[in-house]
Amino acid sequence: MKVALLSPIAWRTPPRHYGPWERVVSLLAEGLVQRGIDVTLFATGDSQTSARLHYICPFPYEEDRNIDPKVWEAMHIAHLFEQADQFDLIHNNYDFLPLSYSRLVDTPMLTTIHGFSSSKILPIFREYNRDNYYVSISDADRNPGLDYLATVYHGIDLKEFTLIERPGDYLIYFGRIHPDKGTADAIEIARRYGAKLYIAGIIQDKDYYNVQVAPHVDNQNVFYLGSVGPAQRQQLLGNAYALLHPIHFDEPFGLSVVESMACGTPVIAFRRGSMAEVINDGHTGFLVNNVDEACEKLDLIRELDRKDCYRWVKERFSQERMVNDYIALYEQILAR
Repeated sequence: MKVALLSPIAWRTPPRHYGPWERVVSLLAEGLVQRGIDVTLFATGDSQTSARLHYICPFPYEEDRNIDPKVWEAMHIAHLFEQADQFDLIHNNYDFLPLSYSRLVDTPMLTTIHGFSSSKILPIFREYNRDNYYVSISDADRNPGLDYLATVYHGIDLKEFTLIERPGDYLIYFGRIHPDKGTADAIEIARRYGAKLYIAGIIQDKDYYNVQVAPHVDNQNVFYLGSVGPAQRQQLLGNAYALLHPIHFDEPFGLSVVESMACGTPVIAFRRGSMAEVINDGHTGFLVNNVDEACEKLDLIRELDRKDCYRWVKERFSQERMVNDYIALYEQILAR
């Protein structure tokens, strides 16, 4: 089986720090190779993989402002489709743009929908619904107007995480600095609870950061650490009392939530999107509706068994499980 795996080019595959889609593609590529699948990864030229690497864009456009995203996205996708006949299957992790190429080739394409950035992109998914195979990353993220082959939850490499059974005394916010992710709410929850808060993530909305976040960063109670890579991730998440995830949008999955639980650290999240599928409410964390409820649940965090958090992730969100799920879908598609 020869599989072309199409990764985004916003960040390196795997990312140096931020880049959730690229991280998932990397884990999938490595897992497929280990299972004996012939994988060609289409990603940036600086990507690191044990698969065969094909590229046309040398560096991620988020890290090199001389690279125009539209120009290089078009060339990146075309680079794969111009050699589509060399593969048994294309696995698209590049959102909607590759759909417009899919009718030009005979090679079947599986598209993992990593979320809908806006309802404005739905027309292209509807247009190519009958010509492609769609996978959702949570049941909550399915659109009723589309047909799905399966839901495949993201997996993480558990070897990168260590269970820490004794919690620390600080709270952690791990994600983009953006109104959707509720950074300001995390600050308010920590203030009311009287705990230190460490914030880690890229600043995606500078105005929001300057007005709602920066004034509270005093390096005594609230700390902003910037974008944190894998080397610091384990330490920050694992030694926290709890991860705060007060989202204001229907999040499709939430990798940081799974990574936190893999370290044994429970999560308090707003009950939106996929959170009810990712968190075992009352066992690996708590689902709440607002800041008040989050503050009420924080005292109960110490009653949770951090081993349950790790076990939950091992059973449901491992790299091995994700790879097995995708191989089964590849075989199903090729059998057709």
